[in-house]
Amino acid sequence: MSSRIAAENFSPARDTFPIFSSQMELSDSSIANTSASPTLAHFLKQVGDVRKEATGDGNETPVHQVLDLSDTSIESRPLPFVLSFSNLTYSVKVRRKMSLPSLISPRRMSEPEVGDGFFSSTKTLLNDISGEARDGEILAVLGASGSGKSTLIDALANRIAKGSLKGTLTLNGETLESRLLKVISAYVMQDDLLFPMLTVEETLLFAAEFRLPRTLSKSKKKLRVQALIDQLGLRNAAKTIIGDEGHRGVSGGERRRVSIGIDIIHDPILLFLDEPTSGLDSTSAYMVVKVLQRIAQSGSIVIMSVHQPSYRILGLLDRLLFLSRGQTVYSGSPMNLPQYFSDFGHPIPDTENRTEFALDLIRELEGSPGGTKSLVEFNKSWQNMKKHNVASNSEASDRHGLSMKEAISASISRGKLVSGATNNGASPSSMVPRFANSLWIEMVVLAKRSMMNSRRMPELFGIRLGAVMVTGFILATMFWQLDESPKGVQERLGFFAFAMSTTYYTCADALPVFLQERYIFMRETAYNAYRRSSYVLSHSFVSIPSLIFLALAFSATTFWAVGLDGGLSGFLFYFLIIFASFWAGNSFVTFLSGIVPHVMLGYTIVVAILAYFLLFSGFFINRDRIPSYWIWFHYISLVKYPYEGVLQNEFSNPTKCFVKGVQIFDNTPLGSVPNAMKLKLLSSMSNTLGMELTSSTCLTTGADILQQQGITDLSKWNCLWVTVAWGFLFRILFYFALLLGSKNKRR
Repeated sequence: MSSRIAAENFSPARDTFPIFSSQMELSDSSIANTSASPTLAHFLKQVGDVRKEATGDGNETPVHQVLDLSDTSIESRPLPFVLSFSNLTYSVKVRRKMSLPSLISPRRMSEPEVGDGFFSSTKTLLNDISGEARDGEILAVLGASGSGKSTLIDALANRIAKGSLKGTLTLNGETLESRLLKVISAYVMQDDLLFPMLTVEETLLFAAEFRLPRTLSKSKKKLRVQALIDQLGLRNAAKTIIGDEGHRGVSGGERRRVSIGIDIIHDPILLFLDEPTSGLDSTSAYMVVKVLQRIAQSGSIVIMSVHQPSYRILGLLDRLLFLSRGQTVYSGSPMNLPQYFSDFGHPIPDTENRTEFALDLIRELEGSPGGTKSLVEFNKSWQNMKKHNVASNSEASDRHGLSMKEAISASISRGKLVSGATNNGASPSSMVPRFANSLWIEMVVLAKRSMMNSRRMPELFGIRLGAVMVTGFILATMFWQLDESPKGVQERLGFFAFAMSTTYYTCADALPVFLQERYIFMRETAYNAYRRSSYVLSHSFVSIPSLIFLALAFSATTFWAVGLDGGLSGFLFYFLIIFASFWAGNSFVTFLSGIVPHVMLGYTIVVAILAYFLLFSGFFINRDRIPSYWIWFHYISLVKYPYEGVLQNEFSNPTKCFVKGVQIFDNTPLGSVPNAMKLKLLSSMSNTLGMELTSSTCLTTGADILQQQGITDLSKWNCLWVTVAWGFLFRILFYFALLLGSKNKRR
């Protein structure tokens, strides 16, 4: 009995949520003039009024000038939004499990179903699902694992590819376009995808920068974030980092509320959540749903999937939709559950949780020979009877009293959709902009967030810098002060080939960067927080400072220690070509991270392709000796151009000689004979050739070496520009990979 009393005390109609501290509570007159369910705009204005009183600033403008709490002309009832979905059906092709007995057994060779093939079969995930959700209410989708809860949420949130989903989805009786749905809705994934090193407040501030328009001042955006922190009950955790496996941060319930806060920062009309209470203890789960109730009461439609709600959570839900293997087995109010199952012949005992009883009965029916067919059919007849009763009620004619445009316009006037929405526009889609900010503002905010997150994990850049420095130190000491002899030429070639390939291999650490951010990126871009092009550009600009530092460190470590030629101008070009190599390598690996889903698979591909690039660079085999059917690989090798550039930088001095007199016999069997014998051989060669050859005669210059290596196509500066161009090309390819590969929709 006490548990039932406790549940009644937590009912939506009576329970209140401590959104603000005592000094920020709404006055009785404000509540009387608004409603028991104020919008987030009311909260924001109250926060602004309290802060003005505390600071004595009477000039501060309210966050929402369109809302006047004393204006009695504004209706206090929830806005008339009704999201209806009818006959939603979604099927996928699954591969058959083939075995020898199934191929030879005659009883297995039955007629396939419509749409089935020999190697595949059709599995229906949603089968003729219908229902509706209203603003001010929470619609909870329940069912066992595999019943289709997440699939239905994805279908309603437009996360299933066009053409794959059958049925209709309307808002206030009008078809809901994909572009409009993206702007007026938000989707909270089951997994909490957040940057671990940002605090709760910083995470919400960046969300505000993305979703709120640039016309809103920074101070007003901060006020909105502070109001949201109080609404979510995160005041005590506002300065705490999110955390991950290696950094202690907020609790699981707080993390989930932050995830919700990111997507409701712009106060959307529609809010979809995929199992927001999954993995939380009962208290945390209750607090999360309590927050969702407040969001719904502010004029939003909240639709969520939930596995098995507790007794207290059930008291916060307004509508339930039970699924079993993709079919509806109950749709209606939680209060009608006892009557429904009593009419079905399975009354719910007073001592049992209603949802637990319903789910247990559904599982029991699923294991029976007839399955849940009887319950599905009973639900259809029960719904038809309920519709017949509702049709006689005069309220039914008022359900769609406002058109979609009128309802959105009224919603904007009450302070919702502050992501730049206006009341001007011929259609609902034209009333809300696709993106809240310009491309340049998005770039700046993305760059700021990325640098802040990286700055708090300096060990990542430190490890990369250490790897470059250690590699440079080993090369410097291994190739210390090379001389200008034939052996020195060979050692220089080896040094350049290894150094250029090393710059690419050290870029492999860029692979997990986007792979870790992939789902954050997909979540944010799915509902137009920012453009994909903004992400690619900011990602490119943010990487440049670290690449410059790495290139400078490697160049300074190796250039003078190895004894390379060219002086200061030679060092400058050497630094530029190293930087260009880092840039091209980083861009190449970033592009791969956009098309490869797993880190280990990505590393395997990177190592293999870079090995091929080195093989075809011209170091192991000259261009003239590469077979014609492989010559194309030589020209797309990323190592070729910086390798040829540094060789030209080293051997372009016409005054330098690398083979003099008797050095011609080095690296030959005659190299071991006495020097006197070499002079005699040189004199004999002079007589034979008819030209004077002495011990000081220059026989091979830098130009001769370049000719021998087949480096005659491009100048060193052209090699530099080609390397830089490769980097830009891979950034463009990365953009298209994001454009085509991050639709985040089921097929």
